[in-house]
Formats: sequence, structure tokens, C-alpha cells
Amino acid sequence: MKIAEAAAKSGLSADTIRYYERIGLLANVGRSSDGHRAFTGHDLRWLRMFERLRSTGMPLAQVKRYAQLAREGQHSMEERRILLEEHRKRLDVQQVQLDDCRTLIDEKIENYLRLESSAF
Repeated sequence: MKIAEAAAKSGLSADTIRYYERIGLLANVGRSSDGHRAFTGHDLRWLRMFERLRSTGMPLAQVKRYAQLAREGQHSMEERRILLEEHRKRLDVQQVQLDDCRTLIDEKIENYLRLESSAF
């Protein structure tokens, strides 16, 4: 698939995909006979993973480390798992904070609804 299709399916822009390839995050993207990038299903799975990790706040340096470890093979599985577990812990903290914020906002909305209904 061409870059536009890979972008649409991954949720990343074509520019972001090119950048990821340039910095070595996405390695060994094939080329078609006309010289255009030819993304495979494997490439797309990586792009989706990168999008998820970045959208959950993982720093690019850690995403690069994860991809590098994956390319190193089976012996890096434990380190990859640990990296993801640490990221999940950060997400858990963020989720608690978001839940607290949502609770406060819900309370304010309920308060406004009560005030509005009593004003009539």
C-alpha cells in the first residue's frame, strides 16, 4: 500500500510516517518498482503501535527504544515487557487523575442543572 493509504489506516499523517522512517523508527520499508514506499501489513501494525504509544504520551525516545528492542529479537522480550509495564503504570496514574477531573466536572454540571431548574 502507498503512504496515503498507510496514513489513513494508521491514524498518522504521511509526514509523520516519513519522519518515523527518517529517524529509523520504522525500518526497512520496501519500495515499489516506481520508487514509492510500499507498506506491508507488518509496517501498518508497527505504525498503529507507534500511534497508540505516542497518543498515550510515551516519549519518542522510548518508542524508538521499544522498536529497536523488537528488532533485536527474542532476547529483548523481557526488556520490552518492562518498558510497556512502566508506561502502563504512568497511564494508570493519568487515568486516576482524569477520573478525578471528570468527577469534579460532573458535580459542577449537576450543580448548574439544579440551579437552572430552581430558577424557573
